Amino acid sequence: MPPVFPMLTVLSMFYYMCLRRRARTATRGEMNSRRAIESNTRALPINVEIVQYAKEVLDFSSHYGSENSMSYTMWNLAGIPNVYPSSGDFTQTAVFRTYGTWWDRCPSARLPFTRTPSTFCSQDYVELAFEEPVYPTAVHILETYHPGAVVRILACSANPYSQNPPAEVRWEILWSEAPTKVNGPQARQFTPCIKQINFPTNLIRLEVNSSLLDYYTELDAVVLHGVKERPVLSLKTSMIDMNDIDEDEDEEKFACGMDTLNKQFNIVTLREWPTNGYFDKLPYELIQLILSHLTVPDLCRLAQTCKLLYQHCCDPLQYIHLSLQPYWARINDTSLEYLQSRCTLIQWLNLSWTGNRGAISVSGFSRFLKVCGSELVRLELSCGHFLNETCLEVITEMCPNLQELNLSSCDKIPPQAFNHIAKVGSLKRLILYRTKVEQTALLSILNFCSELQHLSLGSCVMIEDYDLIASMMGAKCKKLRSLDLWRCKNITESGIAELASGCQLLEELDLGWCPTLQSSTGCFTNLARKLPNLQKLFLTANRSVCDTDIEELAANCTHLRQLDILGTRMVSPASLRKLLESCKDLSLLDVSFCSQIDNRVVLELNANFPNVFIKKSFTQ
Repeated sequence: MPPVFPMLTVLSMFYYMCLRRRARTATRGEMNSRRAIESNTRALPINVEIVQYAKEVLDFSSHYGSENSMSYTMWNLAGIPNVYPSSGDFTQTAVFRTYGTWWDRCPSARLPFTRTPSTFCSQDYVELAFEEPVYPTAVHILETYHPGAVVRILACSANPYSQNPPAEVRWEILWSEAPTKVNGPQARQFTPCIKQINFPTNLIRLEVNSSLLDYYTELDAVVLHGVKERPVLSLKTSMIDMNDIDEDEDEEKFACGMDTLNKQFNIVTLREWPTNGYFDKLPYELIQLILSHLTVPDLCRLAQTCKLLYQHCCDPLQYIHLSLQPYWARINDTSLEYLQSRCTLIQWLNLSWTGNRGAISVSGFSRFLKVCGSELVRLELSCGHFLNETCLEVITEMCPNLQELNLSSCDKIPPQAFNHIAKVGSLKRLILYRTKVEQTALLSILNFCSELQHLSLGSCVMIEDYDLIASMMGAKCKKLRSLDLWRCKNITESGIAELASGCQLLEELDLGWCPTLQSSTGCFTNLARKLPNLQKLFLTANRSVCDTDIEELAANCTHLRQLDILGTRMVSPASLRKLLESCKDLSLLDVSFCSQIDNRVVLELNANFPNVFIKKSFTQ
């Protein structure tokens, strides 16, 4: 029997190394504490926790409110709570644009990208800046209505108030979880257990998924708790963390670092194997089909195993549809450069949320499209704040087959840049939600892009005359199927008449929060009579909608699936019964704040029409 003493010696040495590590950590912590107490320049000792509310909202993907007010906007997340601990629907809160799955069940719904990792389920985000960079110890989210939408909390190494931006912007996930259904719409303070990070931060990002909610989630404030100095592990810790053996604690691996993905893209050496196993016996097409179920990082890892799989993983056919949105924190110019040779046949590309804070440059984006843009049919660039006029010009020149372009919330693009879009006559879908597109550019787009089927102009505040825009749509865009005019401030019955006469294929129309439309002019009756294919109609916050309008919809729009008449005072229970009896496919009816529709009526309608989700919001 071999002696056991060498093994005991090794274990003793290992234990001794761990104790030394603990001792060094404790010594540094004690020295730092002593310096903090003795120094007069420090405002607080390091063991004092700093509690701060968000100072500023830096960026967000969408909101329910207007660009020119504070009601229901993301800007309400700055500062102390306005509503909490009260529950209900309040205008002083932050509300995202969508909820539930209704937006996935309407004519304007887009097909999802395959290969999206199961761990990524975010639909919207908001980024918040705080006064003091701290090492986070807790994040409190004050939710006042229909909580449960937050699915990820991230911290950024960049200080938005620093005059010297860092060479590398790092993001770390503090907490992440799949969407969950919360019982009841009541307010709550959400405090998930976050992990420690190795850099101070004053930039926090919340990502949400509202697909399981019965109504819009409302957020009131975010509280960041943290300390000025990096926390050290206590000497009382009973278990030894294997990571503590590393000599330099500051060189810990950063999970969301860009280098990780870039190294996977850049395959330098391949293992030499005598054979490729049984893969040699499989048809090329079958291997391609198997690999089509892998995510992009998994493809990059698999490519390092052998030459055969390297060939398959780099085949441009694997990158016909590519979504880089799940990896927004890692994508930069280097990533795009590594992907160029693989994306020569790409048709669908999703770069939404990527490239911000200098990660993608105009030149890097342009180089990629010059190599990979010729076959592009669909291009998603939502919240791409690196985009400028040069980028739009490159898109229109390098993507002659483009049919779908999403520029949602790209609010940094200058107004004159949108003129370039008119050169893409093949466009069928154009999303300009929350952009600075102006009237002249939009008229040019409508004139030359007559194939448009889906158009979103929600919250486009720089358009002066929507009646003129509607008239051009009616004259040029005969194939239009969905139109979003959310919070359009100046369209009248004249524009609606032109639109209804010329775009009779319309199946979806959002006229929510359009205050210049009045039922007394007959505009809604005209819509109902001339647009029999309507499946979705939002007349949100139009107080003039009346029984006559509802009865016309019941008589003429029998395919109606979704109707929002929030806020009207003129609709009675009798007209709603006629609508529900006539429109057999109706699945969503929002009657929130409709003064004649009380909870008793809603309960009765729910009992008689169980297949319809009838929403009645409230305020306490």
